[in-house]
Amino acid sequence: MKLTREIKTAILVIASILLFIWGYSFLKGRDLFSSYTTLYVQYDSVEGLAISAPVTLNGLVIGKIENITINPNDGKLLVELQIKTDFPISKSSLATIYEPGFIGGKQIAIEPNFSDKTVVEKGDRLQGNVRLGMTESLSKKLVPLQDKIEKVLVNADNLISGINNVLDKKTQEDLKKSIAELSKTMEQFHQASAGMNSLLADNKTKINGAVTNFNKMSGNFANISESLDKADLGKTVETLNASLAKVKEIMAGLEAGKGSMGKLLNDDAFYNNLSKTSKELELLLQDVRLYPTRYINVSLFGKKNKPYKAPTDTVSNSK
Repeated sequence: MKLTREIKTAILVIASILLFIWGYSFLKGRDLFSSYTTLYVQYDSVEGLAISAPVTLNGLVIGKIENITINPNDGKLLVELQIKTDFPISKSSLATIYEPGFIGGKQIAIEPNFSDKTVVEKGDRLQGNVRLGMTESLSKKLVPLQDKIEKVLVNADNLISGINNVLDKKTQEDLKKSIAELSKTMEQFHQASAGMNSLLADNKTKINGAVTNFNKMSGNFANISESLDKADLGKTVETLNASLAKVKEIMAGLEAGKGSMGKLLNDDAFYNNLSKTSKELELLLQDVRLYPTRYINVSLFGKKNKPYKAPTDTVSNSK
């Protein structure tokens, strides 16, 4: 059987129409060989969500956004989703608008509730949710930071203005002079430090000798300390305490008038007698010095002795 030209033309036209339909569906992201179910989600704002944006489940694309309409009564947006029936979704699942990156645009992620076994049917509505994307989150964090930066800049501007008001020409000149003087002082300090280093280098031998002597002194002191430690200081202290006790007894006896010294300190009569005796002895010695012939008489020719004269009572007459 031969195919006529009309049959060939009809087959070509039908194939072209099918190819066009398949290409149109492919460009819209819809597979002709898969079955889809239509779901709806209502949002107050879609946050830049566009038609044909993918719908994902745990990162896997399971559908797309078919249409977005607005309710003229309350201004809410109704988003139509085309979901493959191969992925059962519970009725309590969330449809969250999110931003996967800076460039990809907004998408809808299905967050399933696996504890709910009730599967959605065609035309059901899911609960909507909006998750802040990276841009919005960064923007919300940058806004307070921007306000703080602006406040800091204003305070810095006020501070600089105050400094400019304080630092007039005279103050600036004084500040320059102070800095110049400080520079000179630092230079002099550097020179003094260099001189000190040179002095230490020149006297390094002497310093080492002094340190050596100090070490020897420390060793000697350690030896002395060791000797004192070996010495029986306890017995020495006990002997000293006994001696002090005896001295204390002697002092107590002197205060009580015991013995010659005690009587001398406390007995006025004994003191007066001792004073008179001392006075008489002094007069005797004076008389011997002034008239020795009265006591030592040597005569070769038998000369008669002179009559005795009693000495005066005062020492001042003999001077």
